[in-house]
Amino acid sequence: MTETGDLTSVPASVVTQIPFLVIFKELTRVFSKDAIGREILGIAFPAALALAADPIASLIDTAYIGRLGAVELAAVGVSIAIFNQASRITIFPIVSVTTSFVAEEDTMEKLKEEEKEAKKNNLVHANTLAVQDSLEKGIASPTSNNMNQPQQTPASDTKSSSGNKANKKGKKNIKSASTAMIIGLILGLVQAIFLIFSSKVLLGVMGVKPNSAVLSPAHKYLTIRSLGAPALLLSLSMQGIFRGFKDTKTPLYATIVADVINIILDPIFIFVLHLGISGAAIAHVISQYFMTLILFTRLASKVNLMPPNFAALQFGKFLKNGGLLLARTIAVTFCQTLAAAMAARLGATPMAAFQICLQVWLTTSLLADGLAVAGQAILACSFAEKDDNKVSSCASRVLQVMSRSSS
Repeated sequence: MTETGDLTSVPASVVTQIPFLVIFKELTRVFSKDAIGREILGIAFPAALALAADPIASLIDTAYIGRLGAVELAAVGVSIAIFNQASRITIFPIVSVTTSFVAEEDTMEKLKEEEKEAKKNNLVHANTLAVQDSLEKGIASPTSNNMNQPQQTPASDTKSSSGNKANKKGKKNIKSASTAMIIGLILGLVQAIFLIFSSKVLLGVMGVKPNSAVLSPAHKYLTIRSLGAPALLLSLSMQGIFRGFKDTKTPLYATIVADVINIILDPIFIFVLHLGISGAAIAHVISQYFMTLILFTRLASKVNLMPPNFAALQFGKFLKNGGLLLARTIAVTFCQTLAAAMAARLGATPMAAFQICLQVWLTTSLLADGLAVAGQAILACSFAEKDDNKVSSCASRVLQVMSRSSS
């Protein structure tokens, strides 16, 4: 109910006319544990932990490499800047649209199943009423005369039964999932080939001079790290799929396992096997493939990953919507890459300091992205369900929590 002079409950008509006022809707309930609050928290908290886990592991990784010296740390910093720029441009738009597409498609499939079940129940109920009406009137109905005889099941019922068996196994036919994984794998292979054969050129663009001591270790690290690009981009696409299912716990589990493997292998490869900076890159690549294996195993148990018709894959839909996010992603990551290039031009020590500060900043700044993941998944499902009230409630709640957290 709206209280007099209270801006915390804005009428829907006013919100429609002035959309930005949605942030004031139910403002006093920003941290309340109602249904929408619990749903947002249940998705956002594991997502935030998963997003923060990788920078934390990178921070520990940085601590190990820092023991090798400022030159090695600077080499890792400039190499990671190049690798991350390439990864974000290629996959982050795809991950964003994957979450929305999978959430929408999964919701539509659930609505269709509910509609079919409702029609089936109505038909059974109507037949029951007809039989009861016939018995009350004393009329011998075919159903009552053949009650003890086995009834034949129509072919359509047989198909429905087989479909229900597939659903009981937990397999879903989500075309967006297969499309996202194929795109992620292709982009990963392209990125790996591009970075391996152009690493020295890219390092030169970043300000690493040919006679610099940073060039050789940076070239080694970037080349080896690029071998993990297919696994990284494929795992990111699968994380987008799980987020579409509102499942952020599985990506969290896979991320933690991969980071633990990376942290354990780092000192072994760097110090025990004396591989130095190359050992750090090898450890990271191995952890990426472990994460991909975990996500793929879990996803294969829930989704039919390849649709029966290859033409059903929605490449055009992905590329069209992903392209709209590409410019925004480039703008966001360009400043960070430019800062790394400027630091690299100042020398090894400033670049090493920049790498440390960058990892600390990433560890804290990515926490808010968990709310963005929750909002995206819930909004996509609510739009598919045509639940306008939940759409506005979710949007206002996420914006309010972000604004309160940042202040």
